[in-house]
Amino acid sequence: MAINAIDHTRRMLSLVTYLRERPGARVADVARAFGISEDELIGDLDILPMCGTSFRGGDLLDIDTDGERIWWHNPDASGTSTGEPLRLAADEATALLVAARAVATLPGLREGDRQALVRATAKIEAAAGEAAEASSRLSVRFESEGGVFAEADRAISERRRVWLRYYSPARDELTEREVDPIRLFAVGHTYMEAWCRLSEARRTFRLDRVAEIRLLDEVSDPPPVELRDLSQGLVQPAAEDPEVVIEVGPGGRWVAEYYPHDRAEELPDGGLRITLRTPDPASLRRLALRLGRDGRIVSPEDLAASAREAAREALAAYGE
Repeated sequence: MAINAIDHTRRMLSLVTYLRERPGARVADVARAFGISEDELIGDLDILPMCGTSFRGGDLLDIDTDGERIWWHNPDASGTSTGEPLRLAADEATALLVAARAVATLPGLREGDRQALVRATAKIEAAAGEAAEASSRLSVRFESEGGVFAEADRAISERRRVWLRYYSPARDELTEREVDPIRLFAVGHTYMEAWCRLSEARRTFRLDRVAEIRLLDEVSDPPPVELRDLSQGLVQPAAEDPEVVIEVGPGGRWVAEYYPHDRAEELPDGGLRITLRTPDPASLRRLALRLGRDGRIVSPEDLAASAREAAREALAAYGE
């Protein structure tokens, strides 16, 4: 069963506490206690030495294993001992202050959150001393996506419906729609998952494609939906999605690396015959245009025909 990032993080945090209390614990016993395989546990142990209170010497967790037992050589590095309190280094304080001041200027930020951020910033400035002076000479400006994020976050917090003017690359047009936000997440870009009242279905909107956003007075009331596990990426075709077959030449083999697919068969000329599934086959027309002579859509026939027509229109435009 796949585990999402949140559950994995919880397991890792629990593992730290478990190992602190059991010096020299056996790998088999720990794996059994957490209900995972020994290979999964070893994978977690490979990650833990990259964690700590900072990336400075002595602050990272010094954990290793001989395959049978697990040894933690600096358990005080997790910061739970009664030793020296944690302190911010100059670069850490500068980064925090610059980020805090930038976030405080975001449009749509709830006033209570803004005031709390201002108070926290003042405390960091007082503790940072000279580092605070250096941070005052730096500034960060968010692009429009920052304002969209703040409005979407506010809509989720206040359970309000949202009106969007959104650019759809598949149709190359701006559409207007009302949506009930479900959650915000980041996979390369930042996205909002929402129930779209225009299509009466769950949709995912990339925030940098939102041309305009406005909070409405209507209560957001999306139907119950099971949240997708995004640990394997944003694009996860379902078995019921339409099947598309694309043939590419040697110069188009990169498609198999970037698009999840069911199979890729070698062709005599060094190309590939790629079979994939997508909930929106029309979006692949842009891929066909990008490939040019290096590839073509084979099936379904209606999609292949629309791709040929789009190519003809593009060539005609160049001929004018």
